[in-house]
Amino acid sequence: MPRIDVAEWRTRSRSERIKPMAQHIAENGMGNPEVFFVLYAVKIALYIFVGLCFALTTAGIDGWTDIGTWWSEPIVFQKVVLWSLLFEVLGLGCGFGPLTGKIAPPMGSPLYWLRPGTIRLAPWPNRIPFTGGDRRTVVDVVLYAALLASAVFALLSDGAGPVAALDTSIGLIPPERVVPVVVILAVIGLRDKVIFLATRGEVYGSLTVTFLLAGPNVIVAAKLVMLAVWLGAATSKLNRHFPFVVATMMANNPLVRAKWMKRVFFRKFPDDLQPGRIAQFLAHFGTVIEMGVPLVLFFSHGGVVTYIAAAVMIVFHLVILTAIPLGVPLEWNVFMIFGIASLFVDKAAIGLADVTEPWPIVALLAIIFIAIVIGNIDPTKVSFLPGMRYYAGNWDTSQWFFTEAASQKLADHRIGLGLVQHKQIEKLSTPEGTEISLALGHAFRAMYAHGRGLMTLWDHVIPPGRDADYTVVDGEPVAGYAVGWSFGDGHLHNEQLISALQRRCHFAPEELRVLILDGQAIHRQWQQYRIVDAATGELERGTFRVSDLVSRQPWEHDVPITVISKAVGLNHS
Repeated sequence: MPRIDVAEWRTRSRSERIKPMAQHIAENGMGNPEVFFVLYAVKIALYIFVGLCFALTTAGIDGWTDIGTWWSEPIVFQKVVLWSLLFEVLGLGCGFGPLTGKIAPPMGSPLYWLRPGTIRLAPWPNRIPFTGGDRRTVVDVVLYAALLASAVFALLSDGAGPVAALDTSIGLIPPERVVPVVVILAVIGLRDKVIFLATRGEVYGSLTVTFLLAGPNVIVAAKLVMLAVWLGAATSKLNRHFPFVVATMMANNPLVRAKWMKRVFFRKFPDDLQPGRIAQFLAHFGTVIEMGVPLVLFFSHGGVVTYIAAAVMIVFHLVILTAIPLGVPLEWNVFMIFGIASLFVDKAAIGLADVTEPWPIVALLAIIFIAIVIGNIDPTKVSFLPGMRYYAGNWDTSQWFFTEAASQKLADHRIGLGLVQHKQIEKLSTPEGTEISLALGHAFRAMYAHGRGLMTLWDHVIPPGRDADYTVVDGEPVAGYAVGWSFGDGHLHNEQLISALQRRCHFAPEELRVLILDGQAIHRQWQQYRIVDAATGELERGTFRVSDLVSRQPWEHDVPITVISKAVGLNHS
């Protein structure tokens, strides 16, 4: 924790309170207990172990000591995909545990989705019949249970028989065992986008669809899905935000131990925390790698070039994995490494020339491509997951401004399990410790370029003279508390969630306000925000320019704001 005189620190302005917090993050990261990282390492090991166990349930695959003879069987790749989907939708993957603000309990997912009456968020409740409302019903619970059961059913299947074109005597999972997973996932996704996103449907769902194809088509389609993931993610990083992500992520990297090493990722510690040359180089170089090397991997078809490309991409994912990013997409990076070895190295010779079912593959890729394009052109329309805007520093996000009355109403109405984040921290810490922990969270948000805009807008959100009445919490832990899952996606804590909570808690005006920020569209150099009062609706809408964000320090909260619309009678301090 930062070593400060808390009494003196409290007397400073908001910007002055953020400055020592940002400086602390730059040379210490968030200061999380190291046992947390041990917990996540154990979880990765269990993910690998159980995945191997499912592979060993397959007839014809035997022996822990003979992994080298069967790891590359096509059915093993299929089972790793299905196990990864199951692992994620059980809440054990992305968004799990204390690094994501989930403490007690460390996960939600089945604890919410097997419980009627909890909040669900449909993607198009006013357009798709039978998806309206925001209350989970028995039907929703049955659908989720059926998804879990169908995934296990497919995981326990044997191969359908020899496939000469894939050089396997075991074969692939019978398509009739895959169909229930695809159908149930589609139906449940229309009822609750949270569950669909929690499966990492854009990766594992898309790969599961490829299992409905035959022979080499499965391999080629799976390669193309992984290629789309890389290219989509690289495209999203063509912005001015990404170097801020790299600098902050490396400062928080548990393997970068020395303070001087953390400092070099910034321009001139402690007074200039703009990304330094090393962070900028890593950001741009990483984007080039993610954009170009997968194409080499796909088209090289074996040999030294393939091995080099595979090695580069494996190192790429190991860098992300060992940084332990706070969204903890850890097992996903392990999966991508396995996919590189299984699909692109072992089956390098299988390519487009082996496709016999082109149109289903074209249709699947068209859906993926459309989601990526819309997600980049209009981020408000597509979640950052199917939009594949990973790690780009350009996310839809929000900050929630709670009065004590609003916090109490959440607890009284038993909205989620445990307590909302700031109340959990209060329960575990001293008043001083709670203040510093929350301030560290605000500083961490301000380390990203868009955080400087958000912090500037606090004076637009908080009524004049009432700063002390509000506790500000990031939207991520609010979503985790209210709907059971969160993973960097502002689509889970925007107006739809605010409305669902208002129907249950009946907040009075000014009890709960939310500052919502849309991601930057790829063809624009500004971002749009909205300020919403849970009781009265939208109070203000406006924009700020990205160039004004990236030229400021984390504690400089004077970003020029352009107000587009404002509720009558609303004044700023």
